[in-house]
Amino acid sequence: MTEQASPGRLADKVALVTGSGQGVGRGIALALAREGAAVVLTGRRQEPLRDVAAEIDRRGGQALAVVGDVSIREDVERVVARAAQWRGRLDILVNNAQSSVQRLLEETSDEDVATAYLSGPLATLHCMQAALPHLKEHGQGSIVNIGSSAATLGRPEFGSYAMAKEAIRGLSRVAAREWGRYGVRVNVLCPAASTPAADEYLAANPKYRQELMREIPLGRLGDPEQDIGRAVVALASDDLAYLTGATLMLEGGRTLLG
Repeated sequence: MTEQASPGRLADKVALVTGSGQGVGRGIALALAREGAAVVLTGRRQEPLRDVAAEIDRRGGQALAVVGDVSIREDVERVVARAAQWRGRLDILVNNAQSSVQRLLEETSDEDVATAYLSGPLATLHCMQAALPHLKEHGQGSIVNIGSSAATLGRPEFGSYAMAKEAIRGLSRVAAREWGRYGVRVNVLCPAASTPAADEYLAANPKYRQELMREIPLGRLGDPEQDIGRAVVALASDDLAYLTGATLMLEGGRTLLG
């Protein structure tokens, strides 16, 4: 029997999720579709996007796969235009895509920083700029940018990645102030999720896995759809319509700030 998507809190909304062919992006796309949003999936490879689109279709949802590289501005503008044209509107933007190279700071090159910057804060800015005219059209657009506790905690070997993620947080706070008058909300989500890449890394580094689990009061990594995706749904829906410029640390209590 086909699992049917409920009308949901995001019925009649259109969402664009970058880096949605796998991992956290896939989980976010599935959760948005479950709540009724028509979801535009984008990433650099067609096959994973098609797989996620087919998964959403089997659940009774709506999805469109559009290949694009967020580090290329022309691709960003093309993808956003296609997303807005698909159903005649664009209501939700989730900037999830990010590339990076992990090294010690003394070994980090300008190329490492450029990779993280182009695919992270600069790509996020370009996506936000391209989406803004569509998001403000109905006076209730929502942008969710993905940050990281690796940046807030200063995790070793993540220098270029941390630089990129903290730049995204700064960008998001400025946008929240500037774009609030349009009814566009901008928030940041810092997740700790169990993805294939994370699981592979932890399996290869059992000592670090033990340390990580001790640091997380809830004792587990989040599920990309059930934990991370549903939080994005809340941020994008009317449930949190009065929240903007905020950073939500969604990592089981690992980062207890303040």
